[in-house]
Amino acid sequence: MKTRFAFGLSVALLLAGVAHAQQAAQDQPAGDLVPPTSASDFTAGQLDSALAGSWRSAPNKARDVYRHPKATLQFFGLQPDKTVIEITPGGGWYSEILAPILRDNGHYIAAVPAGNGAEERQDADALRAKFKTDPAQYSKASVITFNPKAPVLGAPGSADMVLTFRNVHNWVMAGNAEAMFKAFYAVLKTGGTLGVAEHRAATGATLDAVKGSGYLPTDYVIKLATDAGFKLDGQSEINANPKDTKNYPKGVWTLPPSLALGDQDRDKYLAIGESDRMTLRFVKTGVNKAPAVPAAATTAANPGAH
Repeated sequence: MKTRFAFGLSVALLLAGVAHAQQAAQDQPAGDLVPPTSASDFTAGQLDSALAGSWRSAPNKARDVYRHPKATLQFFGLQPDKTVIEITPGGGWYSEILAPILRDNGHYIAAVPAGNGAEERQDADALRAKFKTDPAQYSKASVITFNPKAPVLGAPGSADMVLTFRNVHNWVMAGNAEAMFKAFYAVLKTGGTLGVAEHRAATGATLDAVKGSGYLPTDYVIKLATDAGFKLDGQSEINANPKDTKNYPKGVWTLPPSLALGDQDRDKYLAIGESDRMTLRFVKTGVNKAPAVPAAATTAANPGAH
């Protein structure tokens, strides 16, 4: 629900009165990073600089009030010297924040699904083009592709953090969710962090009842992660939205940024805002808890292997 709606989002949020959503950032060039007094102060300074960066588009900045990037990334424990893989970043909303922060001492990796479909190719090509437009911010960022049915995201134990935002429902509908969470576990170092933000179903809702709506039960998402070997390390209400009633004609896509009903009740849905979201932090506490990556997938990740 990301790239295909990016241009519609720009018009909807900029022209439909999201002035109240601009409190989180000002459209100005970022200066030097704030000198650190501690690791957390260093990250906070970099986040502030990135959020104010002139390379961020105005529509993306307008969504800060809904996506709370600073608080979310602080909750996940982002540090500027880590290797961070973002899964399916779409048009690169979080790439605009993460890549500059990780540029000098870490590594930002955007992992996009490989495929022959137009949308898959468009996502990967658009992200690479975005990175080329501003080498000062993105020159060290990487784009990798993965097979969603047998995903491999890098060498085992090579990443410090895996992040994914509003993607789990797509994997559930495609039947790939378990494989994806196992791949997250495989690529992370012991002690590494998995951060998940996802549309949250109403309390007590079953998976069968909401599967096609874009919303997921929190306990189901937690189980996906713990079944793959992760330990739940924290939950946050950073991205909660109590206005979200979660019963719409077009599911979560009825709300912004998608606004799937077009002009029908547009003001009503803009007033609700973006979806209510769970924000979950998991940690990889041990090794060999998740099933081994399929041999064929391993070979694909290591082209020299035979």
